Amino acid sequence: REEREKRPGVPVVAYVNTSAEVKALSDICCTSANAVRVVESLDTDRAYMVPDRNLAHYIQRFTKKKLEWWDGFCPTHDRLTPEEVLKAKEENPGSVFVCHPECRPEVVDLADHVCSTSGMYKFARSTSAKTIIVGTEMGILWRLKKENPDKKFVLPSKTLICPNMKLTTLEDVVESLREMKNIVTVPEDVREKAMVALERMLEVPRD
Repeated sequence: REEREKRPGVPVVAYVNTSAEVKALSDICCTSANAVRVVESLDTDRAYMVPDRNLAHYIQRFTKKKLEWWDGFCPTHDRLTPEEVLKAKEENPGSVFVCHPECRPEVVDLADHVCSTSGMYKFARSTSAKTIIVGTEMGILWRLKKENPDKKFVLPSKTLICPNMKLTTLEDVVESLREMKNIVTVPEDVREKAMVALERMLEVPRD
């Protein structure tokens, strides 16, 4: 709220993984896959992005609009270092490196391809490379290996594990559905404002 008040007239773009309260204070949401299109859809020459500085820094490469951003980051993606990527490349000759735009700019600079999680599934299927170094949370590996049994997937760092994502287990999901427990409720005024930001994102044309 304070940052918005400092920038009257500047639209706030919130990553879709933010809380409902943050969305309610934002003008439009984005995902890592559509962030460039969302920013380009704005009828202003400036925008303020929250909460990930690395994603914002990446989007700035593809737009002439002046972006400012909240100095936050995804701890999992931000832990990956250029040194770890270079070591993985050295140990896997002929490999390609794909990473998420929430990685540090200096890591993104080393990537053969930068994309969202869904984009990584598409990239893995389409690339002719037989070894792919994956710069995102380790949970993606199961599906990548299942869909591409003839390819090798390498994590460049053992730190690419999100403790928050691992808090919820399949058993937790089953129990919640069976007993209808752990229900998330959002105040109606927050829901209505957050929905506006989400609906604006959905109105942005897709490629």
